[in-house]
Amino acid sequence: MKSKNGSRCTSVSRLAIFNHKGGVGKTTLTFNLAVALANLGKRVLLVDSDPQCNLTSYLFEDKFIDDLLDNSDEPQGRTLWSALMPIVQATGEVRRIRPFDVHVENLFLIPGDVRLSEFEAELNEFWSQCFQRKPKGFRGTAALSTLVNELAKSHQIDYVFYDSGPNIGPLNRAILLDADYFIVPVAYDLFSVRALKTLGRTLSSWVQEWETISAFAPEGTYLLPGEPSFLGYIPQNFRVYGGQPTYEHLTYASKIDRRIQSEVVAVLRAVNPMLAPRPISESKLGEVQDYASLVPASQKRATPIWESSAGSSQLREKAKNAFQSIAKKVIKLTDIGDS
Repeated sequence: MKSKNGSRCTSVSRLAIFNHKGGVGKTTLTFNLAVALANLGKRVLLVDSDPQCNLTSYLFEDKFIDDLLDNSDEPQGRTLWSALMPIVQATGEVRRIRPFDVHVENLFLIPGDVRLSEFEAELNEFWSQCFQRKPKGFRGTAALSTLVNELAKSHQIDYVFYDSGPNIGPLNRAILLDADYFIVPVAYDLFSVRALKTLGRTLSSWVQEWETISAFAPEGTYLLPGEPSFLGYIPQNFRVYGGQPTYEHLTYASKIDRRIQSEVVAVLRAVNPMLAPRPISESKLGEVQDYASLVPASQKRATPIWESSAGSSQLREKAKNAFQSIAKKVIKLTDIGDS
């Protein structure tokens, strides 16, 4: 589904790292994959769209974040809430804010905000207004996309990464319907196997509802594309013994593969083949094993895990190669130049 007014920025690929199950390492994956892409010369905008602000906490010190949050509703505010507040309070359009340069070249961040929960609360009302063909509903539903359009153009962004919260609420619905692609991080465990069933059905429901809404949208309305394409999945945080995942994790690996096929790929293809266009054999983008002390050290220093001071140099190099490999595959699959 394309925008009726053609105002969407099409030179950027928007990706959502999405799994409504918690504890699968979404934020760590988002940051480290974004850094790997930035190191390959791509300009990347990180959008901390989780009210818990985990990505922002990964990159900034607590004192700095406290100051950001204390002033987010002021004219000089620079969080995601600062941009969306006029939409929630019906005082104006989305306010342009400047993203922060982080310590990695080519990498930018729109900080999260606990008050995003207020925006999320309004999104259900905006959704209902879309069914009533009210312009306010469409503006509210697409508010985050509108902001990303402006920043992608002004900062010549190649990739936008949405760091979403672990739920299937209205904010994640707006994010997924705006995304060009989505990546599913999974753990090799029973809970990830079970969660995939809900994930596929929820996404297909969102896409079908938005298709209905979009068909009756007033002429000239900016619409979310509503076609999030499944780019692949990434198993994470598994232990390795003798160069291979442990037996317990391998037991779930085949179950994850089957559930991805039956509960994500097949379900999405039944709605629109372009939502899952690639063969299931190519769906695994890579693996991110349990890198032990590298992860907390990375979070403490706000650096990618391969630049952590913890662990052995061999383990750090292994982590770097894993993320670089995934980043190169993402570039290839999203048609954003050669790596």
